[in-house]
Amino acid sequence: MSPPLLSCPAGSSQRVMKHGNIQNGKQNPKGQTYGRQFVEAPQNKIISDDTKRLIDKLLLEKLSLAEIVRVAKVSEPWLQHYVNQKYTQVERQVKGAPKKALNAGV
Repeated sequence: MSPPLLSCPAGSSQRVMKHGNIQNGKQNPKGQTYGRQFVEAPQNKIISDDTKRLIDKLLLEKLSLAEIVRVAKVSEPWLQHYVNQKYTQVERQVKGAPKKALNAGV
């Protein structure tokens, strides 16, 4: 029995070629029509709400992103995206002293 044919998600074409391996050793095929790379059976890791709460607490402790990646066991790109998303949700409050007039008494 032959293995099932892969089809490219970009155009559903079955014209694919081998294009190396990804970090976990899985094949990284590439569609010949559009040149899109894809993984045959992706395993997207869903980040739980508990993990997100832990990350929020660790961010308040001012840990580095590398430390949070190790503790929470999430990827660095995902964490950077999450932090950027949180940053846009925070209202900016600029606090500063009023400017003093230069040469006011001269």
